[in-house]
Amino acid sequence: MIELPVISEEASKRKKPDWLRVKLPVGKEYASVRKLVDQYKLHTICESGNCPNMGECWGAGTATFMILGNVCTRSCSFCAVATGRPPEYDEDEPRRVAEAIKLMGVKHAVLTSVNRDELKDRGAEIWYQTVVETKKLSPETTIETLIPDVKSNWDALYRMISAGQEVVSHNMETVERLYRRVRPQAKYQRSLDQIKLTKEYGKRTKTGIMLGLGETPDEVHKAMDDLAAHGCDILTLGQYLQPTKMHIEVAEFIHPDLFDAYREEGLKRGLKYVESGPLVRSSYHAERHVNV
Repeated sequence: MIELPVISEEASKRKKPDWLRVKLPVGKEYASVRKLVDQYKLHTICESGNCPNMGECWGAGTATFMILGNVCTRSCSFCAVATGRPPEYDEDEPRRVAEAIKLMGVKHAVLTSVNRDELKDRGAEIWYQTVVETKKLSPETTIETLIPDVKSNWDALYRMISAGQEVVSHNMETVERLYRRVRPQAKYQRSLDQIKLTKEYGKRTKTGIMLGLGETPDEVHKAMDDLAAHGCDILTLGQYLQPTKMHIEVAEFIHPDLFDAYREEGLKRGLKYVESGPLVRSSYHAERHVNV
């Protein structure tokens, strides 16, 4: 049984531990990415999700583009992305995203999106066209698509993942017991089924889980077992950070040593690659996950 070294709830409310401190985004490469994002009127999960690694990733000339707008139909209690009724999607977005990726000259691109539950195809056609356009303009660029829950619309899923991307990710976000509180419009088994079908389609599969929401080590281990049994290749584990006072509170700050222990447990339980650390997010070091 792994012991759980954490910061107490009282301490967590006073300040974040030193291992969660990040540098402010600066530098020439960061400014270049900032300019392209603004010029092409693009959304990034880096900004919408308040990612702590934005400075590092943008400074390296990479970004995770968020397609289908920046308003989500879901109301997950952990997420900083705006919730509501999204406006009409932009059919020209695939071209703009592809051109920006080409101008950035990235070797590996990550695409994600908000949930578009109001659309019959869940936004699958825009997903498909964005990957196709990117491959057309940047044939050497590898692509990871971090796709939403399609609510068992498997035709939409197959359209999303049939465009030639190398990695398909779908985040579980948390352990089964906490789903109703953390992801009230999602279902634990449905997300597992989506990963399984993606693997059976022939794609490299990936998911992410946030820690520090009150889960136990046994629950994390069970999630790992479930993921391995459903064909997940890659798992990312990172610390949950409360984006605003309106979102679910951090239950504890997980010590880096426990993240290391979870990495070893995941590998023992059949996952091919585990990226685990306090500042790890879904697309962090994503270029490493293409060929595992």
